[in-house]
Amino acid sequence: MSEPTPTDVRVQLDAVYRAEAGRVLATLVRLLGGFELAEDAMHEAFRAAAERWPVEGFPRNPRAWLVSTARFKAIDALRRESRLDAAHVPVAEALHGASASAPQSDEDVPDERLRLIFTCCHPAIPPEARTALTLRELCGLTTEEIARAFLTTAPTIAQRIVRAKAKIREERIPYQTPTGAELPERLGAVLAVVYLLFNEGYAASSGPDLLRAELSAEAIRLGRMLFELLPEPEVMGLLALMLLQESRRAARVDAAGELVLLEEQDRARWDAAAIREGVGLVERALATRRFGAYTLQAAIAAVHAEARSAAETDWPQVCALYAALLEMQPSPVIELNRAVAVAMQRGPAAGLALIDALLARGELQDYDLAHAARGDLCRRLGRRNEAREAYARARALGPAEAVRRFLEKRLRELA
Repeated sequence: MSEPTPTDVRVQLDAVYRAEAGRVLATLVRLLGGFELAEDAMHEAFRAAAERWPVEGFPRNPRAWLVSTARFKAIDALRRESRLDAAHVPVAEALHGASASAPQSDEDVPDERLRLIFTCCHPAIPPEARTALTLRELCGLTTEEIARAFLTTAPTIAQRIVRAKAKIREERIPYQTPTGAELPERLGAVLAVVYLLFNEGYAASSGPDLLRAELSAEAIRLGRMLFELLPEPEVMGLLALMLLQESRRAARVDAAGELVLLEEQDRARWDAAAIREGVGLVERALATRRFGAYTLQAAIAAVHAEARSAAETDWPQVCALYAALLEMQPSPVIELNRAVAVAMQRGPAAGLALIDALLARGELQDYDLAHAARGDLCRRLGRRNEAREAYARARALGPAEAVRRFLEKRLRELA
């Protein structure tokens, strides 16, 4: 067997970083008591891995290796600082003493990531900062990527993250999953963040690949844990929504990894077990009559999941569910999704009229998917020049790489 090349090692290490950095950081935040020290220690551990793993080989449990190495890096840093500030001495010694009980396997590690999400979603932190902090720390997105997702600037996002970390530190927000009455009060923010985590795995906002399976799988795992903690209808709804969307994963890209639209997917490749579980959860949530927006979105996904083809989809029901969702949670993005469904039910001209009205209001002028949807409906209507302009506008807004490649394919077809 040939020795791994430096490129092989870099690819493997990048894969470990993408899969494990969030969990490693969550564990270190608990062990070290703060974001800054934990982040520095984690980066030092990955730097050590880049030097040692190519020589020593990859460890059997990379996450445990990284956590252990980061802890000792943190102890070294605190001991260096203790020469200047004696207050760091007991902290360093306490960490050193704790090293003997370091977790060595997945079974030994409690769910640190869920605890960190509850910390990031504490009500003392402003809502917009909660999301930015979670996407940065748990999903590993850069501030530029988060800024693009929120249609704002990188400095704005950076300030939100800095202020959120300062709030956690200054108010000594505990690193723990709440219990009792506090749990349902904080659940809404946590569900939102778990769904953001899932979406980053379902349609990655950066990188060459459309999918980041490790993130969507992690979000579903956290959703199952939340369901065990608090089996409320909206927890069921969110878990159902994630399962139903995830059921299409294998069919959402072709052999070259390029995006395949819903209506063109090979439905035989959809995960039947995930669909059965998702549909069952939707039905349970709807039966409670205490459901919310996640359950309605899951119900829409269930209608798609049960249709044998796009043409056989119950589009009137999909449109009715979107109307109910809009009434419950007004949003221009939901209006856009409804317009696409209306186009499937009544024809592309009806959907295009809704999208044009939506764009005229200005709220989605900088949203690439709104222009991509307009381009698609113009293409179907044979309005090739308008379709090209809309696709070009969507591409100019800097979409994710997989979406950009899809738009360029459409532009080539219309040339």
